[in-house]
Amino acid sequence: MGQIRVVPLGAESLGVRSMCTYVETPDLRLLIDPGASLGKRFGLLPHPREYVALRECRARIVEAARSANLATISHYHFDHITPTYTDYVWNWSSLEAAEEIYAGKTVLAKDIRQNINFSQRRRGWLFQRNMRKCVRRFDVADGKSFDVGRTRLKFSQPVFHGEGNSMLGWVLMLLVERQGESFLYAPDVQGPMVGDTLKLIMDMSPKIAMIGGPPSYLSGFSVDEANVKRGLDHLATIVEKIPTTIIDHHLLRAETWREQAQVVFKTAERAGHEVMTSAEYLGKQNDLLECRRDELYKAEPPSEEFVKWTKLPILKQRQTKPPL
Repeated sequence: MGQIRVVPLGAESLGVRSMCTYVETPDLRLLIDPGASLGKRFGLLPHPREYVALRECRARIVEAARSANLATISHYHFDHITPTYTDYVWNWSSLEAAEEIYAGKTVLAKDIRQNINFSQRRRGWLFQRNMRKCVRRFDVADGKSFDVGRTRLKFSQPVFHGEGNSMLGWVLMLLVERQGESFLYAPDVQGPMVGDTLKLIMDMSPKIAMIGGPPSYLSGFSVDEANVKRGLDHLATIVEKIPTTIIDHHLLRAETWREQAQVVFKTAERAGHEVMTSAEYLGKQNDLLECRRDELYKAEPPSEEFVKWTKLPILKQRQTKPPL
């Protein structure tokens, strides 16, 4: 778009758990959900290639943070915020890294008092307490709009993180508008699975949407199969209306995600619309690492030094960068 520049910084298609995105207009430079992490899978710690991807993602986020004057927080999962403690096992995080990202910025954040589950309330409270001295200010964003020059940032009311009445809580969607152009950021709605969230997205009618797809890798285990199917069907409804849709996040934790999402691609093709991952939007190849972790350990055995690091006591391990 001519007025709104969108640059994905972190995503499963880029090798990490994240939806961090940099957005620039003539009026502002915005860092959306500056977090990235790795997750448990196959009973194995992340492969060294995953840690390399996480380190590189962190570097991209820090570089973008140097230009950004605003940051947003849709919710308080660690693939969407950078925690203020040191942890090199899952988050490649530290207080210094968080300060480097958020310092001096106005942070438009999910309310930590309402429509939030216990774990996120605690994380949000600790994050805001530790960062209050270095940020310009925290503003509650739930359901609010903020005008910066001719750019409008419109936050949704809290919507469910995936399934209705989800134990995982609520998230905020964000619509960036400027002079007839619009970009929608819809994290962790997982399709969306919930009809009310679908209606909100359809009513916003953005030119480009970035949407977290449903977690098909959990289908039949911790997520109902019917809800995964509903998420994909709703995503197909979206791509039929929206010219360009970037799908990523939970959906791409399954190596067979593209086959599972055939209804989405076929619907977009019939409508003459584009569907792509964050990596593809950047003109890159998808680099799905988490879903290939077991395979990577067999094909590219880690070094002896890395294996020694995996056997450190957990507290020491978290304080120590893995040898890459």
